[in-house]
Amino acid sequence: MESRYSGEIAGASAAASAPVGGGEAAAGPWYRQVTRDQWRAFWAVFLGWIVDSFDFNILTFIVIDIQHSFSVDRALAGALGTVTLAMRLLGGTLAGTAADKWGRKLPLLLSVLWFSVFACLAGFSTSYAMLFVLRALFGLGMGGEWAAGMPLVLEHWPTRLRGLVSGLLLGGWYWGYLLAAAAFQFLHPLFSGTPDLAWRAMFWVCLVPALFTLWIRTRVPESPVWLELQRRRNAGLQPGAAAAPRISLTRIFQMDLIGTTLRTTLVVGAFMCIYYSVNFWYPTVLRDAGRPVLPYLAAFNLGAISGTALWGRLSEGRLGRRGAVTITVVLGFASLPFYLHATDPRVLGLGALMMGFFGMGIWGMAPAYSNEQFPTEVRGVGPGFCYHAAAAIGSLMPLLLGALQDRGFKTADAMSAAMVLSGVAAMVIWLGPETRGRDFTS
Repeated sequence: MESRYSGEIAGASAAASAPVGGGEAAAGPWYRQVTRDQWRAFWAVFLGWIVDSFDFNILTFIVIDIQHSFSVDRALAGALGTVTLAMRLLGGTLAGTAADKWGRKLPLLLSVLWFSVFACLAGFSTSYAMLFVLRALFGLGMGGEWAAGMPLVLEHWPTRLRGLVSGLLLGGWYWGYLLAAAAFQFLHPLFSGTPDLAWRAMFWVCLVPALFTLWIRTRVPESPVWLELQRRRNAGLQPGAAAAPRISLTRIFQMDLIGTTLRTTLVVGAFMCIYYSVNFWYPTVLRDAGRPVLPYLAAFNLGAISGTALWGRLSEGRLGRRGAVTITVVLGFASLPFYLHATDPRVLGLGALMMGFFGMGIWGMAPAYSNEQFPTEVRGVGPGFCYHAAAAIGSLMPLLLGALQDRGFKTADAMSAAMVLSGVAAMVIWLGPETRGRDFTS
């Protein structure tokens, strides 16, 4: 297998140790310090993350239509989100293990292709059970995007810009959410006379991004850090290489890493609970109140796009990853009255912008934080497993909040309480070390 990479490995060592990948400053604006190959890696994962987000979040806009089509209650409708998130754990673990063994690029390509196809097939469901299974299979492919894609970018980019690129990458999720809102605003009304067809059409458009995999295959370079690790192993220069487990998944549960694995899962799990507490049922809150969806979601997602980038960048300074996470949690709490409990449309719009900028700003640190926890040999499966185990924790939120609504709780009250509890749980991050600037070549 290693011989496949012999041509790439020759230049990988230099790429991995070049100044642009180090921690020292370079002349000129930051975007000129990033090479063409580094930008290609960024765009491959950024655009894949947009597609991932679009395909997942389209469900949040049409969950009421699906509920009516198959005559299910809101708990079962919310379970469609839960099963998708739960299956991401298996998908992320498989893709992360493959990324450690065969490189970051191939699992990324297969993941984008997989979730695009199954998102489209969901539109042909003839029963709730069929839709449930197809969304579960969609989640399996969705899991690979983070596990393979995030280390691909973070191992390419300079250490000193890792927080910034982390935030920029996460902004792709909110661009995808915004595109899903736009599709709902302009495509869904075309089928207003046939609501059963409307939600299906929203799923069918998810197939188009599968064509993006052709560009990933031909234009995106493999991670130089991963290639350097293979070179060192082949040359017998990697300490402990002979003792390395054949399946990287087992490595993250060994004594020296199991604490890191559990803590990272809990921290990102709290992030997930925050996100799904205030996000999954938000379009339903707006629709139930007779409000237009697009303006508020535009404010929310534009706030999140700028917030993830800014807070990711700020986490490179004195705040560090832990300080930036703490501040965004507190300011997210302060945004709740404006976001969910106001009645004036202008205040609600301001609240959506604030929740995006502050409450979702926490995600600007997530890729860098989770990838900095693990050594190169398990940087696919480690962050991949933790992120998707965290998603499995967060997957309880759509179901739990749906069940609370069925029992008479106001949606906004249930969402607020869930976010506060989740934010408090995120303070587990202080039980671990500050990882800002950690060396990726080890």
